[in-house]
Amino acid sequence: MTEHTKTDGLPGIEPGAVAPVLERARPRNERMASDKIECNACPILCQIAPGRVGACDRYGNVDGALVRVDPAVVLRRTAAADDATLVAFAPRETQAEPAAPVATDADEYFVTGIGASTTYPDYKPAPFIVASQADGVDMITVVTEGIFSSCSFKVKIDTDRYLGPEQANVRCKGEVVGHVMTAEYGSQMLSLGGVHHLTGGSKKEGRVTCATMEALGNKAAVELTIDGGSQIVVQAAHAPIVNGVREERMRVGCGSATIGIFARQFHGLADEVVVVDDHITGVLTQHQAGRCLDMRASGVKIRGRRSTPGRYFQVANPGTGWGGTDIVDPLSIIEGWDPATAWPGLRLLMVSTTGEHAQWYVLDAALQPRPAALPAAVARIVARIGENCEPSLCSVLFVGGAGGSLRAGVTDNPVLLTRAIKRSLVNVTCGGAPAYVWPGGGITIMVDVARMPDRSFGTVPTPALVAPIEFTLRADDYRALGGHMDVVRGIDDALRHGAWHRDGAPVARRTEAIAAANPWPIGRAPLLG
Repeated sequence: MTEHTKTDGLPGIEPGAVAPVLERARPRNERMASDKIECNACPILCQIAPGRVGACDRYGNVDGALVRVDPAVVLRRTAAADDATLVAFAPRETQAEPAAPVATDADEYFVTGIGASTTYPDYKPAPFIVASQADGVDMITVVTEGIFSSCSFKVKIDTDRYLGPEQANVRCKGEVVGHVMTAEYGSQMLSLGGVHHLTGGSKKEGRVTCATMEALGNKAAVELTIDGGSQIVVQAAHAPIVNGVREERMRVGCGSATIGIFARQFHGLADEVVVVDDHITGVLTQHQAGRCLDMRASGVKIRGRRSTPGRYFQVANPGTGWGGTDIVDPLSIIEGWDPATAWPGLRLLMVSTTGEHAQWYVLDAALQPRPAALPAAVARIVARIGENCEPSLCSVLFVGGAGGSLRAGVTDNPVLLTRAIKRSLVNVTCGGAPAYVWPGGGITIMVDVARMPDRSFGTVPTPALVAPIEFTLRADDYRALGGHMDVVRGIDDALRHGAWHRDGAPVARRTEAIAAANPWPIGRAPLLG
């Protein structure tokens, strides 16, 4: 997040280019310099001098007019693409030129909320309310940038490494910006941001939290430190870096699951297999899979708390070693061998849940395991464990509550929008990407930022996050819920003009490739909880 800028010019506006002009701010404060204008796009109310931009770097003063500096993003569905693909709309170098006529394929365009402007101070309709058609049905898409204070990012980190205890603070630049959530079968979950960290702590905590959230949403790498745990670098759709080491694999399953999956393949090649795991360590001959294969008991004694046959909890402390534990020597979890059951020459495989660690042992005459070369046939099974591990990635999901002010830009009676969404009448998207709507009260959305166009998020120094949101529904349903029908415009007009005016100025268009295939937003059923 930037402080009040000292920028000498307006970024993204070439000399002589016509920028999209927004509604003029309210009359100048009498104490302001006569050449300044007051921006009312958020509660900060920046006083912007000519040629400068406000604190958020999103609005500027161009010849006495308040201008949305960032170009709007419009998506187009081409004839060559199927219904599940969104592609770029126009080349970047033409972003400040007037849009070409699109009457022949107007319904192949979708205006996103990226660069669209907000509804603040909340008394006005959304910046774009666009008419279109889907399969001959008249549709309306209401487009805005929401100012989200009540929002967060849920970060899923695929790794077998220990990141930190549940509920531990997560810090960025020394400030607490979130906490550790639960582990979900090979993934560690973090919750970052939220209104408490944005506004409930110190000013520095709020600024750092806001900057961290903006970076995560815009797919940048962020370095985090977990109290009592690890230092990590997370970035959407990239492998996590834990304590300086880039992760490669997400475990195939817990130790017990790994035993069950590969038991038949190990049968006849190993007399005992122990899969080391921080959660559930598996022992083949004791496990139900080994018993069903009629394997001979090995007599191995495992440390930790026995759960059910062949499954052990708490064999070691969490860590970054074998199977997410703190051990470097796998034999440290073995207490010994039952001399009445074990035998010299017994073949033992110790392996981790990702196959990254594996060691072959043979018991000597004193029933002591001695390291030996891993047989080729066993090595192939270990390699198959690794093959079945998916690549380790960070998934970053934006979660935000669309409140009353944002909904007022859709209808004079905001609760009707909420009810229409819960009745599956409205498809909610963020930058054209499908958004999941949580069950329960309000409009709480969740979206994978990797599926959104690049640089979809901004900030305002209240502090809060700015994110795109679009509501698409049938025109008849929009009229029935009290929508702002008097400002509905066709897609042709939306492509040629800015959000609020009709004076002929073109829309500056930013074009970005979509990172993942998304369904076409118009005419799709919503993702409801």
